[in-house]
Amino acid sequence: MLQRLITSREALLLGAIAVLLALIASRFPGFVTPANLADVFNDTAPLILLAAGQMIVILTRCIDLSVAANLALTGMVVAMINVAFPGLPVAAILAMVVALGALMGMFNGLLVWKLDIPPIVVTLGTMTIFRGIIFLISDGKWVNSHEMSPTFKTFPRAEILGLPMLSWTAIFAVIVFTVVMSRTTLGRAAYAVGGNPHAATYTGIDVGRTQFWAFTISGALAGLTGYLWVSRYAVAYVDIAGGFELDVVAACVIGGISIAGGIGSVGGALLGALFLGVIKNALPVINISPFWQLAISGAAIIIAVAVNARASQTKGRIILKSAEHAT
Repeated sequence: MLQRLITSREALLLGAIAVLLALIASRFPGFVTPANLADVFNDTAPLILLAAGQMIVILTRCIDLSVAANLALTGMVVAMINVAFPGLPVAAILAMVVALGALMGMFNGLLVWKLDIPPIVVTLGTMTIFRGIIFLISDGKWVNSHEMSPTFKTFPRAEILGLPMLSWTAIFAVIVFTVVMSRTTLGRAAYAVGGNPHAATYTGIDVGRTQFWAFTISGALAGLTGYLWVSRYAVAYVDIAGGFELDVVAACVIGGISIAGGIGSVGGALLGALFLGVIKNALPVINISPFWQLAISGAAIIIAVAVNARASQTKGRIILKSAEHAT
């Protein structure tokens, strides 16, 4: 049991984050103070939310490259609604963004499920469509802080027990999705579909329907993140969160979620996001060039993929050895 814990992907990643923090602390001790680490977690909260949704999609052997565009479109729509109706309560705004994000996720899911189009093609297309819609509805203009109501901007910054609501939202999402993936039919179906879709079909699981709900959940989280992002930074524009979908996929891969499907956990996605969050927050502090930041993030992704592939090969050899002994 202890050996399994030591060699588990989550434990290794947690150790890597601890080593990274120790190295940063040796050059900039102020980075590892509780207050600063809380700020780092808060900065990483949007990535955690999107990685949790992306994890479910990847588990089903799909990928969602439209999450950042979903975030941006939802954020722009809700910002424009706030300008028109500044008295709208936060509860109504939250319901609206989750519904709109889920609707965009459903659109992706339907195209994959009913038309059998490869997920990467679908979400590349919808990514462009969503960005185009933002430009059409906004005419390329920004919604700035002075146009937003105080209530609209306050929610993600409101603190409970010293942590902003943005952080609490990410924590709540991690807890909820841990339960969903381990205790519900949908969670078990997602693992079954990703592990062996043909076997899942024989056991009565609808592969397409499971993938549809995975995209819907990912879209709903992207919509929620869209409001939190726009209200926190108090600005909405066409290119908001441009390229952020790559960080989301990277967080999942680094966290041990297999691109081949069927392997991964919410805890892994959380740690993968935190690993990237620490890197992105720490490297500028210790005066490392933005170009090196990109290179380091890219290297982390390649190493993670190599480790995942190595683990899959080892697993395959163990199965073969077991079969040889059985004969």
